[in-house]
Parts: sequence; C-alpha cells; structure tokens
Amino acid sequence: MTQGCTMASTKPLSRFWEWGKNIVCVGRNYADHVKEMRSTVLSEPVLFLKPSTAYAPEGSPVLMPAYCRNLHHEVELGVLLGKRGEAIPEAAAMDYVAGYALCLDMTARDVQEECKKKGLPWTLAKSFTSSCPVSAFVPKEKIPDPHALRLWLKVNGELRQEGKTSSMIFSIPYIISYVSKIITLEEGDLILTGTPKGVGPVKENDEIEAGIDGVVSMRFKVERSEY
Repeated sequence: MTQGCTMASTKPLSRFWEWGKNIVCVGRNYADHVKEMRSTVLSEPVLFLKPSTAYAPEGSPVLMPAYCRNLHHEVELGVLLGKRGEAIPEAAAMDYVAGYALCLDMTARDVQEECKKKGLPWTLAKSFTSSCPVSAFVPKEKIPDPHALRLWLKVNGELRQEGKTSSMIFSIPYIISYVSKIITLEEGDLILTGTPKGVGPVKENDEIEAGIDGVVSMRFKVERSEY
C-alpha cells in the first residue's frame, strides 16, 4: 500500500506529459486577446479542459483535425503542479507549483465559432489529439517571477504573437486557488494561463516556433490528421 501512495512522487516532472492527468485551461486572461476575439472580460476565469492525449512534446507534430479548416495557434504559459491540493488558499498557491512549461492551445477556430453560436461546449475545438504542444519542463527556481515573462510565437519565421505575463487579468495564485475549489488538482497537472493577442491561422507544413525570453523555446511542424 505504501508504494501506491508514493508512486506519483517517483514520476519525473521532466516528462510530465507522459503521466500528468489533467490539463486545465483558462480563457480570456489577457485583455488585448479578449478584444481581438470580440469577447467581454468576465469577473471569473473561463475554464475548459483538454485530455492527457492532447499532449504533444517537442519532436512530435501538431495535428490538424480532418474536420478543421481554420486551425489557430495560442501561445501560453503553463503551470505544473507539484503536489495534490483542493481549495488552496491564494496566499499558499505558489507552494504547489513545481515548475512551468511553454504551451500551445491549438484551437479549431471555425469549429469553436460554430460551438459558440449553438451554445455548445468547446470540446471539439480545443480538446483534439495533439492540441497541447509543450516545451521541456522548466523548474520553478529558473523563473523567480512568472508574472515578469515575455512570450512570443512565430510561424515560418514571422512574429505573430508576443505578450507579457504581467498583463494577465487573473494572476497565477488566483487561478490555482480558483481552479482547486472546483477541481482537485494533482501532482503533474498542468494549468494553461491564457494567451496574449495575435492568435492566427496555421496550415499544413507550417513551422511554429515559440519561446519564453531567456528561458525556453520550442518548434513544431503542422501536419494534417488522417481522421
């Protein structure tokens, strides 16, 4: 029984995408992105989920679903949880952070627009296989202040997105506390904290490059899924 209780702590965070369970995503967390999407800033975070099969570590392709005609990139800071927690106080939230990863929230924008019109969930638009490309794990110690980072993304060498995490509407401690009151968070869980402005389309054979200044960068190629 003891082995079962300690199993999670023996799993390497450096390969969180192989065993992490939950991917919790926050929408509308940068005012400039809210504006470009013609949405409204809300008083509470917008949450949606991706399955663990959405993970695409660097070296694997970004797959465009066969039903998608307008795939968009959204670059985001991901927060990795280092221990289990529920109803975490905002003041203690950073104690639960093990590290970070740069992430892409790949979005079937045409499908999402249809979902919005019909009042349906965004699952088909956000949760498909390989919809969450991720960078290497970045230990917490390498990012003293996660609200002082510059995120950027290029497509075929052209700068598309750049933004500062200081522009987040909801802070990381607030998000962790808020989410943990709804979903019990576990070691290896990932929280995507929203995207800055500049989201846009990619097509088959495009190369996406993204980074956090001075911390980490990654590259992915877009391929068309067979299904």
